[in-house]
This record gives sequence, C-alpha cells and structure tokens, in this order.
Amino acid sequence: MAVNLKADGKSVGQPLDRVDGRLKVTGGARYTAEWKLENVAYGALVTSTIASGRVTSIDTRAAEAAPGMVTVITHRNALRLRSQEQKQRPGVDPAVGTPLSPLQDDVVRYNGQPVAVVVADTFERAAQAARLIRVNYAHDRAITTFSHAEANAFLPSEARIAGRGEKRSADYRRGDPDSAFAAAEVRVEQNYSTVPNHHNAMEPHATTAVWEGDKLVLYDKTQWVDNVGEQIALAFGLKTADVRVISPFVGGAFGAALRAWPHVLIAALAARQVRRPVKLVLTRAQVFVVPGYRPETAQKVSLGATRDGKLTATRHDGTGQTSMYEEYTESLLDATRLFYACPNLSTRYRLARMHVNTPASMRAPGESSGMFALESAMDELAVALHLDPIELRLRNHADVDPETGHPWSSKSLKECYAQAAEKFGWSRRNPEPRSMRDGHQLVGYGMASATWSTNRQPATVRVRLLTDGTALVETAASDIGPGTYTVMTQIAADALGMSFDKVRFELGDTRFPKAPVEGGSMTVASVGSAVHEVALAARARACELASRDPASPLHQTPADEISAEAGVLFAVQKPSRRESYVDILKRHGQDAIDITQESKPAAGAKKFTTRAFGAHFVEVRVDADFQTVRVARVVSAIAAGRIINPKTAGSQAIGGIVGGIGMALLEEGVRDERNARIVNDNLADYHMPVHADIPAIDAFYIDEHDPHVNPIGAKGLAELSLCGVAAAVANAVYHATGKRVRDLPITPEKLL
Repeated sequence: MAVNLKADGKSVGQPLDRVDGRLKVTGGARYTAEWKLENVAYGALVTSTIASGRVTSIDTRAAEAAPGMVTVITHRNALRLRSQEQKQRPGVDPAVGTPLSPLQDDVVRYNGQPVAVVVADTFERAAQAARLIRVNYAHDRAITTFSHAEANAFLPSEARIAGRGEKRSADYRRGDPDSAFAAAEVRVEQNYSTVPNHHNAMEPHATTAVWEGDKLVLYDKTQWVDNVGEQIALAFGLKTADVRVISPFVGGAFGAALRAWPHVLIAALAARQVRRPVKLVLTRAQVFVVPGYRPETAQKVSLGATRDGKLTATRHDGTGQTSMYEEYTESLLDATRLFYACPNLSTRYRLARMHVNTPASMRAPGESSGMFALESAMDELAVALHLDPIELRLRNHADVDPETGHPWSSKSLKECYAQAAEKFGWSRRNPEPRSMRDGHQLVGYGMASATWSTNRQPATVRVRLLTDGTALVETAASDIGPGTYTVMTQIAADALGMSFDKVRFELGDTRFPKAPVEGGSMTVASVGSAVHEVALAARARACELASRDPASPLHQTPADEISAEAGVLFAVQKPSRRESYVDILKRHGQDAIDITQESKPAAGAKKFTTRAFGAHFVEVRVDADFQTVRVARVVSAIAAGRIINPKTAGSQAIGGIVGGIGMALLEEGVRDERNARIVNDNLADYHMPVHADIPAIDAFYIDEHDPHVNPIGAKGLAELSLCGVAAAVANAVYHATGKRVRDLPITPEKLL
C-alpha cells in the first residue's frame, strides 16, 4: 500500500524534560563501572615511564605476593591477539597505521603505554599491587617536542574528514593564491598554534568483561557499541554475534570513546585468562594516555584583500600531531576551503610524528582548531582595513559553496550575525583597542563565525506497537549526554501519533539493530531520521490493517487520509471514524506490529552542501595590572535546522561554548620534554572551566527550515557550538588590551 504519511508535530520542537533525567539525578542510571556482577575481579594497569624503547625485565614478585592477588599479565604471558588493522573504521580509526595491540610485545611506543595489568580481588588491592611492579627498559631516542616533530612533518598517506569518513585530498588549491597574495592591496600573514586538550569527562573509561564459554559480554564506556563488538571479536577470533557490548549510559565522552582503546582489549584478555569477570577502570592519570586527545597544531594563515575588504587570496597551512604508529588526521583546514567567497585559495596539511599515544577526535575535531586561526586572521584583517569585523565577513559571505559550486541546503549565517549582534549590543563597541574600560578592568568585544558539517549515516531501527497502547523503539545507538533518549522518543511519538509518555526508546546494546557512531554531530540526522521513517512504516502497517478490514471504522480509507493522535488513527475528513492501535492489534490477534528496517541517505550525486552555521559574540574583562582574563558575556546565534528539543539543544550549546572558553583560556596538556610524560595529568593541574569561570551565556537558535538535509530537517549542533568560540575570545582580548595572542591558551604571562 502506497503511503504518504507525515509526523503530527506534537512533541518535536517542545522543551521536554529528559526521559532519563530522574534516573540520573537519583542514581538509577547504571554506568559502566556500576554493573553488579558475581565473582568479579579488578584490573589495574601498569604503564611505561619512557617514551621509546623496550622492556628488558619486569619484576612482579612483590605484586604476586600481595594480598588478594589473582595474577599479573605482561607481554610474556598474555594471550596472543589477532591483528585489528584490516578492520579499521572510517571516522574513528586512523586510515593508516596499526592500532596498538596491548601486552603483545616488549616495544614501548610512548610514555604511558600499558605494559602490564594486575588482577586482584578488590580495586584497592589491584592498584596497590600495580605500584609494586618494577619495570626496566632499554631506552631509544625519542621525539618528545612538537617543534622537533614539525621540522620533519610529512604529507599524510591519506586524508579524510575526521568523524565522517569522506576521503579528501590533504592539499587543496583553486585559482592562483600565491600571485594573488603578492598582488593584494592589503595583506595579513601570521602563525597560530593550539596545544593538546584532553577530554576529561566526568566518567572515566571503564570496561567489565564477562566470558560465557566462548562468548563475551562487555560492559563498556563507548560511543559505538557495534564497533567495539567487531573490534574485540576480530582480536579474539570470534564471530561478531558472539560479542555483546552493553552501554546504556555514558558519563560524557566528547570523542574519547569513539574507538576501542587498549584497556578494552586488556579487560577481555584478563577475564579470559583468569576465567572470571574482570572490571578495569582507568585512573584519571591514565585517561590522559590510554585514550586519545585533541592534537597540538601549528598553523599559518595568509589573507590578501582589496582596500574595500574583498578577499582575493587565502592560504592556510596546518600541521597536526600524530603518533609513531598511526596517522591521525582531522579536518583542520576544511572550513577554510568553503567558508568565505575567495577566488584564490590553498590549504596545505601535514603531520608531525612524536613518541606519544595517538590523538583522537575531541568535540569539533580539527575545525575548532582551524577556525581559531582563520577567524583570528579575519579579525586581524578587519583591523588592518579599519573595517568592522562583521562587515568584513558580510562582504565575503559565500552565497554558494566556493569549493564545489553547490548551493547550500540552507544557510542562515547572515541572520546569525544580525540577531546575535543586536542581542549583544555590538553597536556600542568602540573599535579602538584599549578604548573601553570599567574601572580597573579593560573591556573587550570580539566575535567569530562558526560552522560544522551536517552528515547522515545509515541506521537501522526496530519499532514495536504493543497491545498495551505503548511503543518500543530499539537501536544500538549511544547517549553520551546530549539527550538522545529524549529526542528519539519525541521523534517516534510524533511519527506514530502517540503521546510522548507512551513511547519507550532503548539503546546502547549490540543486540539491538545497528546504528552509527555517536560522533560528528550526526546522531539526530542519522538515527533520528531512521526512527522517523521506521515509525511511519509501523503506523502505515496499522493503517493498512485497518483499511483492509471491513470491521474497522477506517475500512477503505486511504493511508494518506488517515492521521493519528494519542495512539488513535482517524480519518482526516471525518474524525469520528477512528480506531486505536490497541483495537487494531486485538481484533487481528496480533501481539505487536513489529517493523525493523534500515534508513539511509538517497543514492546519487550530492546536489547540496549541508552545513550548520553560527556566530559567537564575547565580552571579556582584563585586569589592567595582572592581565587576568575573565569572560563576562557570551551571545551565540546558531542555525542548525530543525531543533527537536530546545531544552536539550540549549544545554548542548552551553556545553560547547564552555569548552571553547576552556580551549581559549585554560586547557593545556603539558609534557616533560625529557620523556614526553604528561606532568599535569589530574584535575588539579589540568585547568578546565568551573562555574566561577563561566558567565551568563545567551545561546539561541535561528528558525531554519531545510527540506533537503534529511527527512526531519535537523542538523548537527554539538560541535558547531564550540567552533569559533576560542577565536571570539582571542579577538575580544585583543580589543581589550591591544595585544594579539596567537598561541592558545591565552594566559596572563602572554599578555604581560
């Protein structure tokens, strides 16, 4: 039966409370380390203290004699694992290199690499025994500084957009940017840099492994249960169906849990060898070195323009940090290619190898670092031209995608500039640096643009309409905190024509239908579109049953003339002709209407460029003597298509902006140049924004309708809200002080 159903729009767009909110505030939500299991043992890692070399000996005698000891596993006695190289996943695993297989050899590739795991009967005893192990090394020469690595930077073997899996060239050129820059009437050319940032989510990484014969159950902190299941199955020579991964709640991840990191393999390996469940929880220090981090970058931006502010040349070169054993690439320069209408443009991307663990996606990977440089350079160009920064951006607004020539599926960037500037009071800005004061404080206003790609991946969803008047929706997606449970429930409720409280959404289990990674801000676009389409298919099945049934009030009513509300189908032209899902099921003797199907983007050439856009406006206060910087206000306008839930979306925007403030002013992973050890691997010394650092944030969404982007019209917004914030802060600091800081984070020492 042909159907043309539409969702009824009762839940989507409403600021509904999180369906999992009560569980989280009452302790009912069960995170990875909180699963209660019988006879569980506890693992504690021992990590290397050198950057490069080999393990020559490991003295485990004191540990093995400690109370509660079960075993010590090193490369000498560990189960042999199979290679994972052939199963690397685009978007989460580097395309080139070999993932670290832990405890498989004596080679030390970075400081902090796991070299042993202690298993004991309690967490405390395992941790204490781990401290008793003595490891001796043969040292090799190591590259421990980025400046040394940068001097030998190389062209990546393969470049792609981090988090989306699209292959693109590492270098890009249109027109003749070198000649155009040389001939430009006004030129700006500067170097910018960013430092390593670490995710530091509230929940540390943890895995509990339980073997049931030759089958394995993993309770894991992950953003992609299906990927973990496949990687672990490959490593242990199992069928994918024989590895079950469970992860219903994740206490923040920000990209740190996209991959199956070495501790996951170690937990499974240890449980196999001791023949009992093993729980392995990383310490806060280990969270800095076992998973990845935002890599260090060095960038050079050259802008050429006419005296009236039209860009004639753009060159953006960038180098990113990677490990010795993998080539981690990210979209450092992608936004530059398409953000402004510039006829002559080039980007050049290189990698710098160090003896460090492989970096990873961290919220807005690549583009947050790249847009710091680009948007800082645009501010410098505005100063050189004596032109308002907004006006400069408007004069170079790209009405179509300059890289491909495709039209935008939708673009509300001009509205973002206008509405945010009005709310912020930008017109009160005196453009002269150091011209605005409030007592002893220098006041600065700064702004920057934002963009993030909008992508959609295939997702499979199961929808069951049940005889108790409820619906169950299942898929193996993740919820790392943005409100996935809630927005999927809203989407399903509207598509089914049911009350929000009658729909239950379940995720985070490989027994559910496959879903893509929760990363790259594409879960709503991917899984949400699938939920919408499969729920409509279930509703269509009910319409078909009713329409073909002479006993139904809806007999012979075409499906596209049937609507639904509160679990009841009714004829649009004659609403008195109605019947509930429950009545339809009971009369047909069915326990459920059960639909499982895959939803994916339409095949064929891409006709539109799909991106989300935004603008950030920041006020800073700088102490005139001590040069301490405080962010006083933030106003951000975000255009991200249809907003499914303004309350959860607002939380995402605030979180991204806070992350951008941390990137601008505080966050920096510091390595000892002698041995590449992270010296501030704790929450006392690794500085992140706290409540005292965060001002009033007015983040709002532009009303944007996009009929092309996906079936529900939604774009990704979590990454978008972070992009550009660091540049806006840096630009405000320049306006306040007259000093341009091009190397993040902006600290008082750099201003003095």
